[in-house]
Amino acid sequence: MKNARVLGLILAGGKGTRLFPLTKERSKPAVPFAGKYRIVDFVLSNFVNSGIYSIYVLTQFKSQSLLQHMRNAWQFSELLTSQFILPVPAQMRKGAQWYQGTSDAIHQNIHLIELSQPEMVAIFGADHIYFMDVRQMIAYHRTKGAKGTVAALPIPVSEAERFGTMEVDGDWRIKRFHEKIPNPPEIPGRPGWCLASMGNYIFDPQMLVRELRRDAARPDSDHDFGRNMLPEMVDEMPVYAYDYQTNEVPGEDSRNRSYWRDVGTIDSYFDANMDLRSSYPTLNLYNPQWPLRTAEYPAAPSRYCIDDAGHAGEAVNSVVSEGCVLQGSRVRGSILGRSVFMDSGASVEDSIVMARCHIGAGAKIRRTIIDKNARIAAGERIGFDEEHDRKRYHVSDTGIVVVEGSRTAIPINPVAI
Repeated sequence: MKNARVLGLILAGGKGTRLFPLTKERSKPAVPFAGKYRIVDFVLSNFVNSGIYSIYVLTQFKSQSLLQHMRNAWQFSELLTSQFILPVPAQMRKGAQWYQGTSDAIHQNIHLIELSQPEMVAIFGADHIYFMDVRQMIAYHRTKGAKGTVAALPIPVSEAERFGTMEVDGDWRIKRFHEKIPNPPEIPGRPGWCLASMGNYIFDPQMLVRELRRDAARPDSDHDFGRNMLPEMVDEMPVYAYDYQTNEVPGEDSRNRSYWRDVGTIDSYFDANMDLRSSYPTLNLYNPQWPLRTAEYPAAPSRYCIDDAGHAGEAVNSVVSEGCVLQGSRVRGSILGRSVFMDSGASVEDSIVMARCHIGAGAKIRRTIIDKNARIAAGERIGFDEEHDRKRYHVSDTGIVVVEGSRTAIPINPVAI
């Protein structure tokens, strides 16, 4: 079977309001993850690793951080001379308004599909943490003779109310969409389980263009794939659900299969980062056959130093990015971004510290997210007294403290580095 000409469209304009204050100055896809990456790197890596090199990234809200990351990480002009990975800011081509929904975002850029003339269009979100070989979904789409295919994640019915779900027949053709309802129809032959939409789609381009225009003409539509377009399409044409649990990423073993996280809240974002701490993490960032690509910065190796008092710098069950200096300080079960400096006697436990932060001498940090460029004063204690923390910082429902960073990088003692 020959390779299809696939145009990738990535929806990367979400506000991410539930991730505030991490989204105070950036969109959700631009939020750092696992020390050195951004959330958007997952979908872009999945596309590139799957041989999809013609990609538009549709941006919208607070896009500057995302655009800078795209420039630093995803400029492949020398490597892929005949292909492209390009950000597309919202241009209001169909009227003086921002994107009204997911399908409206594509409709406002419908010319990109018409100019590219692809055999298929892959429309994926940029908000989730997962690995996926998109080629297998494309092959499924072809085999079924589908006009549309929706990536689906089997979940317990008890969790369905948080997701859009699909009702399928025995051949997994979609019969109906349900928007966040309790007790949706079960998967045939799998009692207690239903199908949640992952927000990733493959479409026939001619059909997609026609349906986008029809939806755009409806004043009563929310202009959303899950709420409006797909529920109508499944009544008129073959649209199938693709079981994400069948997807086998090259180089992965069974324990890593089907990992998928929606990091839409502070708590879910924190938990997904904490997944990386174990000896055998369920999200494997170390697979050379499926690399997670991102920007590379000229940082020195990390260093663990003995301070003047004879205390050794150490990190246990943690992810420590390049350029960090632990000077007589300790890290336990945490994620450190690049070029973090921890001074003598400081400790960080079960926390996320983003790039270029400075943790002062003797400071104690626990169950906290510290955004980039933050400076924590010597002797500070965060994560030990929730009432006190709420007076100074944002605190999630489960007690995760979020310390806002700075828009300006903090110079760190070059001798220490």
